[in-house]
Amino acid sequence: MTDYDVYGTHTHTTSELARLLTGHLGLAFTERDSDYRGVYQVAYDARGRIEVQPNALPRDAGDQDDQDDQDDQDDLWRPEHPTVQALLEITTPHRDPVLHRRLGSLTGLVHLHHEAW
Repeated sequence: MTDYDVYGTHTHTTSELARLLTGHLGLAFTERDSDYRGVYQVAYDARGRIEVQPNALPRDAGDQDDQDDQDDQDDLWRPEHPTVQALLEITTPHRDPVLHRRLGSLTGLVHLHHEAW
């Protein structure tokens, strides 16, 4: 079974969250850039895949012109959490209670979503 969890924070940027997780969990993040996701950080270890990304969807230059006519709000990956600026996504082969306890101890990080398949 695969476990998927999403955490969010409104107190840390994506780079701050990645640095915090590096120290707290001993991870080595690699920065990636995607037209679809924007700039995000990814780490792999024995626990699985751990990603940090902004909640705001990246915009095309053409989108910015259209957006000027709107209310200047970003489209969000998690629109149900509009104050969250950075997302932490974790995909593991099984539920890892130790990892979740360690993440729960980080100030400003809140568990938002869980799926298992």
